[in-house]
Amino acid sequence: MDINWGLMLSSYGAVFAPSVILLIAVGVTAGIIIGALPGLTATMGVALLVPMTFGRPPLESLSMLMGIYAGAMYGGAISAILIRTPGTPAAAATVLEGYPMAKRGEAGRAMAMALFASFFGGVAGAVIMTIASPLVSSVALRFGPIEYFGLAIFGLSVIISISGRSLIKGFMSAFFGLLICTIGFDPISGFPRYTFGVMEMMEGPPFIPTLIGLFAVSEVFNESQKSGVIKAVTAKLDQYLPSWADIKYCFKELCRSSVIGSVVGAIPGAGGDIASFISYGEAKRASKNPELYGKGQIEGLAASECANNACQGGAMIPLLSLGVPGDAVTAVLLGAFTIQGLQPGPMLYKEHLDIVYQIFASMMVAQFVMQFIGMAGIQLFARVIMVDRSILTPAIFVMSVIGAYAMRSNVFDVYTTLFFGVVGFVMMRYDFPLSPILLALILGPLAEANLRRSMVMSGGDWSILVSSPIAVSMMVLAVLSLYFSIRKHHEIERKLAEME
Repeated sequence: MDINWGLMLSSYGAVFAPSVILLIAVGVTAGIIIGALPGLTATMGVALLVPMTFGRPPLESLSMLMGIYAGAMYGGAISAILIRTPGTPAAAATVLEGYPMAKRGEAGRAMAMALFASFFGGVAGAVIMTIASPLVSSVALRFGPIEYFGLAIFGLSVIISISGRSLIKGFMSAFFGLLICTIGFDPISGFPRYTFGVMEMMEGPPFIPTLIGLFAVSEVFNESQKSGVIKAVTAKLDQYLPSWADIKYCFKELCRSSVIGSVVGAIPGAGGDIASFISYGEAKRASKNPELYGKGQIEGLAASECANNACQGGAMIPLLSLGVPGDAVTAVLLGAFTIQGLQPGPMLYKEHLDIVYQIFASMMVAQFVMQFIGMAGIQLFARVIMVDRSILTPAIFVMSVIGAYAMRSNVFDVYTTLFFGVVGFVMMRYDFPLSPILLALILGPLAEANLRRSMVMSGGDWSILVSSPIAVSMMVLAVLSLYFSIRKHHEIERKLAEME
């Protein structure tokens, strides 16, 4: 499909109408707030505000939802950086570098880079969505169980990059995460596993409460057991944009992560959480100073935030071109399209090309609105880190419990959060990394379900796993990633030994 540039320009003219800009701004602001609150995801934000679009023209309603989508993806980084609690699953990798930066007094710098990387990735994703929609969606359509299994294996190969100093402890953490994934219904037979008769465990451990427990509650317990007065961290609040030196230093990673995020986002069922971890792993593998990762490396922060925001445009590609949601948020957006009497898919380009271009334009404009609102709020956001820890730590605990309960209004989720908070605290005391558990929780179910489906398709013949060029390519990339990551790890160990 060739781009109709005249229609594209007229679409931008329609989006720049004051009423549409106002609704995008309202959506972005609501999205940032929802994304920053632990337990409230971008999916929930879009779902909650879909009723507000009833009775409005398609352009206004869909533009507002694009604003919520963009704002929530950035908002997740705020709590990830300031209080070590990813506001959304897509911001989980942001914790690894963002929180250490905040602890050493660079909250403003981290927030500025997170905002710019989100803007850069969002714009890149919107451009790629506009230009490459038919091409990328045709590749995404070829993904079946074998290809998804290959994607999961490639994603799991990042474990070494997030394992810290001990590979053995990293693999043990990942194995523990994979074991947790076996709780609940079997993905093929539907037989309950390791549920001990507890109904709430039939679907497996709830992801958001587990995430909050591992990263937020464990940090609360860790802070609480420290003796003496804990001083508040001083944050520099005079930075609205990253310095030119930081942008130049991270530019290569921003470009690479934009492509990774857009491609992963275009694969139905994948999402920002997978893209951010893959981008983070690739950034560490390619870095000249991988030993700095985990201690507040701004390059890793930029890679994570850029990738998960680039996923927005990528996820819209299969939705608009094929009528297949790219992630959970676009699944909700599919319902919003239906409410407006629109059916995403090939016919949408034929019958409502003007609407398609208006969606492209509204997503692009939403990124600029997000940058403006984010800059206006950075001082307010960064002041959170300056609150006395004796006040902030209990507040984080209360927010964590509320966030866990808010997801499903289920007390069992609160117990889950507290349990994984204790688990995370014990693991931190013995230097076991928590990130491999999170990665395993994201990719474990994807790997297991699609491996089992592949085996059913082949009648138990394992050779089916090498019958797909895409799957083979993914597995070869996984092997190469493991090889180079292990080499990098040994180099880090040698450098650290020399420094000691």
